[in-house]
Amino acid sequence: MVDVLSANQRRRCMSRVASSNTNIELQARRMLHRDGFRFRVNRRDLPGKPDIVLPKYKHVVFVHGCFWHGHDCKSGKLPTTNTEFWEAKILSNKKRDHRVIGELEAAGWTVSIVWGCGVAEGISSVEAFLREKL
Repeated sequence: MVDVLSANQRRRCMSRVASSNTNIELQARRMLHRDGFRFRVNRRDLPGKPDIVLPKYKHVVFVHGCFWHGHDCKSGKLPTTNTEFWEAKILSNKKRDHRVIGELEAAGWTVSIVWGCGVAEGISSVEAFLREKL
């Protein structure tokens, strides 16, 4: 597929991408709340500022956008322009994710990752895990 955006247009588009309260995060939070789970959002005192924190269960959930975190799906495909930059950017995001998960697990937290392309399936697995803890 040919990239139809110029470098400046792509830069402008990407700069407008939200880092919190994205549609997939809001959908995940609604699903958990509807099922009776209470949580905190983006706790800054935890490594990586997790998207959803369930303190009662000592469980955190990261809702990852497929593109930004390098998921192997249709949405995680790299642009055809400035490929070296995007490969380095996604790789650094993956390394940070790995480090943050290690820090959280070392502190006794259980970590779940829900991918944007599978929010419903991912939240279902988180709910099943939490229900086991009840």
